[in-house]
Amino acid sequence: MLTTDFVPGAPNWLDLGTPDTDAAGAFYTSLFGWTWESAGPEAGGYGFFKKDRRTVAAVGPLHEEGARPAWTPYFRTTDAEATAAVVAEAGGAVRAAPFDVFDEGRMAQFTDPGGARFAVWQPGKTEGLEAVTEQGTLCWVELHTPDPVTNLAFYHTVFGWDAEEMSFSGGTYTVLSTGGRGGEGSFGGMAQLQQGHDVAQWLPYVEVADCDLVVDRAEKLGGAVLMPAMTAEDIGRMAWLADPSGAHFAVITSANPATTAS
Repeated sequence: MLTTDFVPGAPNWLDLGTPDTDAAGAFYTSLFGWTWESAGPEAGGYGFFKKDRRTVAAVGPLHEEGARPAWTPYFRTTDAEATAAVVAEAGGAVRAAPFDVFDEGRMAQFTDPGGARFAVWQPGKTEGLEAVTEQGTLCWVELHTPDPVTNLAFYHTVFGWDAEEMSFSGGTYTVLSTGGRGGEGSFGGMAQLQQGHDVAQWLPYVEVADCDLVVDRAEKLGGAVLMPAMTAEDIGRMAWLADPSGAHFAVITSANPATTAS
């Protein structure tokens, strides 16, 4: 289960790169009831999405040439330089070498062998997100990749993740967890990139009280439905969406939510 007990290899941050931070702020605050706060003039347009005054995600302008709007998960590391070296040795690409973010922490950005982008966060003053798994917060991250076998080996080398393969009527799904913690350490999954979807990516899932209601609201706000709401037995009702800039994300009403909003 995804928690704020950020052990090494666990997701501990999530941010959105977008061409229009004001438009993104308007969309997501209306969709999830978040508030948006600027990190200040020295932060270059970066800001935080909050729920009940706790940081649940962040947003900033795109800086890389040719970068597409996207959500990026960050995984906890105790040594960003060492992780960057392992990423390069294991066949990934270092897009941004480790650097300090004021005294809040140290980060680096990468691309895995399948083309999906991710990052790491080495905590300083900021450990990570302040709320997860509750309604209106990140509850799962899912990698869609053209080569699950190669990428599973890559992430195991980089983070030491464990994996459990599950079969269902449409194929197989790999549940990911931090090393040695079993089901308690599960935080995400990995699936074969579906035909017709040409973008390898990490897809963040946000827990919501009513999946269908959020899907309808997203369309009215200018978003798009990538996968209509569907129910997976014992898992929940979920949908894949795109915001008005084209960044992909998912929402789920879990069958057995770990926590409920206060």
